Amino acid sequence: MPAFDLPLPELEHHRPPLDEPADFDAFWAETLHEAQQREPLVSVHPVETGLRLVQTWDVTFRGFAGDPVRAWFTRPTGVREPLPAVVEYVGYGRGRGFPHERLTWVNAGYAHLLMDNRGQGDQYGDGGVTPDPHATAPGGPGPAARGLLSPRDYHYRRLITDAVRAVTAVRALPGVDPVRTVAVGNSQGGGLALAVAGLVPDLAAALVTAPFLCGIRRALDLTDTGPYGEIACYLSVHRGTEEAAYRTLSYVEGVSFARRAQAPVHFGTGLRDIVCPPSGTYAAFNRYGELSSGLPARKELHPYPFNGHEGGGGEHGKRQLHWLAPQLAE
Repeated sequence: MPAFDLPLPELEHHRPPLDEPADFDAFWAETLHEAQQREPLVSVHPVETGLRLVQTWDVTFRGFAGDPVRAWFTRPTGVREPLPAVVEYVGYGRGRGFPHERLTWVNAGYAHLLMDNRGQGDQYGDGGVTPDPHATAPGGPGPAARGLLSPRDYHYRRLITDAVRAVTAVRALPGVDPVRTVAVGNSQGGGLALAVAGLVPDLAAALVTAPFLCGIRRALDLTDTGPYGEIACYLSVHRGTEEAAYRTLSYVEGVSFARRAQAPVHFGTGLRDIVCPPSGTYAAFNRYGELSSGLPARKELHPYPFNGHEGGGGEHGKRQLHWLAPQLAE
């Protein structure tokens, strides 16, 4: 796919008009307040994985509305001291899969919590086990359009709340240094990590790659691929509902979360990405931390000019590892 978005010099200064409702903060404060009334952990059970250098637990924590959300929690074997925790969010249509599939962060010496996606897990990977009992509002067929016409019914209100609660849950687990908690994700997971950075003020760092739900209106004009295509497909059938949909989407816009974030952040994007266009990543990066009352957030972005949604692959992973270590050592 040839480059289709703005040229890099324009991306580096891309700050589109904000699409942010006046009650954005109140909406999320109310949503999270309701979720935080319950203790985070439901159960923690050890799992035999056949791996001798790591230990894994099957964790259930309370997410949106107290719903049980599953996760894998993994630590290096034989390490007694509290470790920094990396909370990882997976991509669209994926579930948590198997615990042996994602070992980068635990092999780097961190505790690792991998959150399952409620109501997803049937499109890619090895599945998920967390249902979404509130997916009753009109919308579909995919999660990106579930409850699209109402901010309170929208799938991502629930999923973002789960993501925030995953941070609360990992901080309650043994062997974790709660001060050094990191949010990590790619694609949908990148959008969730960015939302967490905007909603959890004491996050230690965030790693955000090719984030979904950033620069949403422009993305809907640029691409019919992936989750944005599902939204466009829904609107092609339900004509005349665009403004209601745009209003709902404004409550999950990644640029708005980025403005409120304070933690150091590392971004990555492929400049030929037609799934999550790079202009959305740059819009979030360029406004990241602008509402912070403290020092400007330390932020870094790596573009990959000839890559699409796969981004920088292993090269980007190497950059993430080298960037994160000093952030957690301070």
